[in-house]
This record gives sequence, structure tokens and C-alpha cells, in this order.
Amino acid sequence: MITKHVLGDWIVEALRANDASASIGQICRYVWEHHEAELRRSGDLFYTWQYDIRWAATNLRHAGVLRAANLSPSGIWELTRE
Repeated sequence: MITKHVLGDWIVEALRANDASASIGQICRYVWEHHEAELRRSGDLFYTWQYDIRWAATNLRHAGVLRAANLSPSGIWELTRE
């Protein structure tokens, strides 16, 4: 069973599929379309993943993987490097 720790990888995967930049809606849609089955089998994560994905993005920002929110257009998540 997956845990919330995989969400960061899925964010990066979604961003790479969208030329390194996407809105939270685009990212969540991508995750659902590509990982629905895994989410459905994830226990409680199924009910919290859209909240947890935001924390995963914060952790990716701290790690330097995502551009800081104040450096990106409002509502857009961007990879810092590709």
C-alpha cells in the first residue's frame, strides 16, 4: 500500500508531463488519471491525498525541487530544474 511519501514523486511526474509547470488542478487531475487505482487502495490516504499533496509540494520547495511560491505565478507550481 502506498503512503503520502510517494506524492512528491507524483508531483514531479505530473510537472514533467506538463513542461515543468502546472496548476494544482492540473497536477491533481494528472495524479488521479495516472494513479487512481493506487489511491483507491491506499486506505486513509484516499480521503486526504489532495490535502497531503500540498504538504508534499511544501517539502519539495524546501528541498529546492519546486520553485518558491513567491517566484511562480499565482496558483502555479514549477520545477526549479529540468
